[in-house]
Amino acid sequence: MVWSNKGTTHRSTVMGTRGMVASAHPLASLAGVQMLQQGGSAVDAIVAMCAALDVVEPYMSGLGGGGAMLIHPAGGTTRTLFYGGAFPAAANLDTLDANSVDTGPRASTLPAAAMGWSAAHESYGALAWSTLLEPAIGYARAGVGLTVKNSDFYAAGAGRLNDRGRAIFLPDGASPAGTVIRQSDLGNTYAALAQDGIEALYDGPIGTELVRSIQADGGLITAEDLAGTAVEWGNPSISSYRGYEVRSTPWPLTAYEMQLNLNIMEGFELGASGHNTADTLHTVVEAMKLSMTERSKYAGNTAPPPAGLLSKAFAEERRGHIDPNRATPIASERGTSLFPPGTVQPGSPEDYVRECTTHLSAIDSAGNAVAITQSLGAAFGSGYVAGSTGIAMNNYLYFFDLEPDSPNAIGPDTTWALPLMPTMIFEDGELFLIIGTPGAFGIPHTTTQMISNIIDHGFGVQAAIEAPRLRLFSGNRLVIENRVAPEVASALRERGHEVELIDAFSPAVGGGQGILVDPESGAYSGGGDPRRDGTALGY
Repeated sequence: MVWSNKGTTHRSTVMGTRGMVASAHPLASLAGVQMLQQGGSAVDAIVAMCAALDVVEPYMSGLGGGGAMLIHPAGGTTRTLFYGGAFPAAANLDTLDANSVDTGPRASTLPAAAMGWSAAHESYGALAWSTLLEPAIGYARAGVGLTVKNSDFYAAGAGRLNDRGRAIFLPDGASPAGTVIRQSDLGNTYAALAQDGIEALYDGPIGTELVRSIQADGGLITAEDLAGTAVEWGNPSISSYRGYEVRSTPWPLTAYEMQLNLNIMEGFELGASGHNTADTLHTVVEAMKLSMTERSKYAGNTAPPPAGLLSKAFAEERRGHIDPNRATPIASERGTSLFPPGTVQPGSPEDYVRECTTHLSAIDSAGNAVAITQSLGAAFGSGYVAGSTGIAMNNYLYFFDLEPDSPNAIGPDTTWALPLMPTMIFEDGELFLIIGTPGAFGIPHTTTQMISNIIDHGFGVQAAIEAPRLRLFSGNRLVIENRVAPEVASALRERGHEVELIDAFSPAVGGGQGILVDPESGAYSGGGDPRRDGTALGY
């Protein structure tokens, strides 16, 4: 049947039949559609959007960061591409502290975004590499007017910026909506990449200037580090939810937390208990706590979690720990080896191994699809704009730990246990949904809720993204958008949840972008999140 598309929306759901894109800014989405209309593939659209976002949403992602892609060629094999960027050789617990992993020239892993985009384009692109960068070059040189959301994020990240960053993004000391921001240095960098390829960054003049600046300011990245930047192709982590197949990023990324959420939730009739009722939210939150605890146990380990972690039998055992009438606290949202008495304790998925039997978004006219989550970490990443490159560097090191006993502690053997989980859902082997979100450790919470809104409650993709959301923190702390009914918040408090109401459409609970493929008609519907400048465009 044609998908029900239930749920409330405050903007029209975008429909298309020949291509669809969804990103966190309308100008980036426009760049993506332009590529599709020129005969480009979904990967071409994604690369153009990624580069454009570096200009129009510079506090979230760009050349100084990294990310993860999920690529599904129509009729082919779904692949993953991770380009987070390795640690500089000198990054360790002796050279870093709580301040230096957050802001400044030491906070960054290697900038791998361009290498990731290029690798995807080499395998699945149809247009010339230089064509994909044209929108970003134009936006950077001509300037872009800030939206209200842009201005809010600029204000939030202003204190992180170094002098060069403030000169670019806060030319008059502040950047209210309507301010036109020009990034001539970044435009020149993209022009060099368009002409000479990514070698201009990794073994050329752009890289030389980037390293010179970082080293002069006491940073850790060297020319040898930069030249060794690499990406990793892989296979998706696969699970199921109510008959749908869920594909996302593999270990060492932590999509398994979201997939375990769904496995545990599968044992409850959430459609019957109602959307965002106290019973449903309590169940979902308690399931998430169990999954967060397992992620805290395994994140950063040198070996993957036991295969039994995503078995249905392990989910059934974990489900038994949910008290329908009472919240159970969790130890931490970050990695930890300490699970105090009275908090949720990790289980033993090893016991279930033998029982195993096994989010930008774009889709083109042929059905080739890409889901991608990428980041700079915090707003403007580390706040460090490197010399005359215009590149804002990431602060990915913040998301690792300085606690030596943590499995996620910074060190030479630490694995990339970051919550990047672009996701695709399939029904009977056919692509049904592309979904994903930013949000750090809240990513699995937001992704889970959007998927549940569609599969459990029949929502369309725009309604699923717009619906009120929540996020968990340590203990029983629970932040919920204030559009949830007051009686629901009261009932959750009665069960022991420490409910904190936040603004409607708050970016604190992510910024999802998605595309749904109608299982009967094949039409594409796109959803963009108003918590950011999310925009879906199709044709």
